[in-house]
Amino acid sequence: MTRVLVATDHYPPLIGGAQIQSHVLARELRNRGHEVVVATVWQPGARDFETLDGVEIHRLRELRSLSLFRPTGVQHHPPYPDPVTTFALRRLIKSVEPDVVDSYGWISFSVAAALVGFDSPLVVTARDYAPSCTIRTILYEGRPCEGPGVFKCVGCAGRHYGRARGTTAALGVLASTPFLRRRVSVLRSITSYVEEVLRRDFLAGRDRAGRTVTRVVPDMIETEGATATSAEEARARLAELPDEPFILFVGALRRVKGVEQLLAAYGRLVDPPPLVLIGTLEPDSPRFPPNIHVLLDVPHDAVMTAWNRCLFGVLPSLWPEPFGTVVTEGMSRGKAVIGTRPGGHTDLVADGETGILVPAGDVDALADAMDRLIHDAELRERMGRAALVRSNRFTPDAVMPQIEAMYASLQADGVAPEQGRGSGGSGRQEGKGAA
Repeated sequence: MTRVLVATDHYPPLIGGAQIQSHVLARELRNRGHEVVVATVWQPGARDFETLDGVEIHRLRELRSLSLFRPTGVQHHPPYPDPVTTFALRRLIKSVEPDVVDSYGWISFSVAAALVGFDSPLVVTARDYAPSCTIRTILYEGRPCEGPGVFKCVGCAGRHYGRARGTTAALGVLASTPFLRRRVSVLRSITSYVEEVLRRDFLAGRDRAGRTVTRVVPDMIETEGATATSAEEARARLAELPDEPFILFVGALRRVKGVEQLLAAYGRLVDPPPLVLIGTLEPDSPRFPPNIHVLLDVPHDAVMTAWNRCLFGVLPSLWPEPFGTVVTEGMSRGKAVIGTRPGGHTDLVADGETGILVPAGDVDALADAMDRLIHDAELRERMGRAALVRSNRFTPDAVMPQIEAMYASLQADGVAPEQGRGSGGSGRQEGKGAA
């Protein structure tokens, strides 16, 4: 048995692929007999503490959530250690005494600060490019970035967040990354593309002479539902779907998800089946034509039923998608999926066998791929069958043994990088001089 503290920027009931993956990880660890506690960012209206699927969920405040102004909307961890969150994490670490801390997102900066003086090894799970990219997409002027730089990152973040917020965010990431890099024991990337980028941008040849271990361990398909949904609610949402088979997009309705290119490609098709977009409305969401079916904030189990009813999926991301949870979910329902390259889709979709990969942003190629799957039912079905078989690589039964082996290896070493090899630390005891 391993005692694991899972730290994550967001957690259900918030909707999103990363949230679902953190939930699946915690639940599957518990199902396999491990002790699991989750630490995540507090959200307005949410309880500070609750139990979900037998796992303790601690929602931690931030400095700005203690302001005199009532916080509204989704709260995000800042791209640097937050003093209030760090203090709460230290108390939680001292109470839980984790054998391993597994952290995702910018909360990792606070986790690294909170672990000073403790021996618990830190796994940083990279579900995006947050450890080294301020906007988390590694897109620079519309193309994959070739690496960080002070003025480059400040300018890019300023265009994305606004000058003041962008400058603070960029400097926060640039200043915090070296400290996190020194503290991490294992950098787990969810695809080979993410590993390649983070080796270049996060480790950057400065990982204490190669002492940071890198692993590619994929995320998992959610098989049980991330949130509880009543049968009535599920039926009501599914009733919004077209009666006839349709093309399906699932994801945040953001520009980087290629929504505008999808609408443009769909507009070029002659008498196509309906197009359904299931996702969350974002500040940069486009206006949707009246012939497009848009379903917002749909519970996960209803989304999976929508996959059963569609012809095929289209996930035309502009950014190098780190993984694409919805790709594997569609595959698990025996559906061909159109994805993009470069990015993590290349680890998921076998081009021409389980789906089709097109260059990111190429509207012509996207329209051609959609037209091909619409009119070639035999190809569509053959790809769907192959996708179902390939999806077995991403089930909890396939992935969790890899994660457990990673944790076991860390416990065998028994020492976090900060303390140095051979220090004799127990892995759970607080060192001298710790606050």
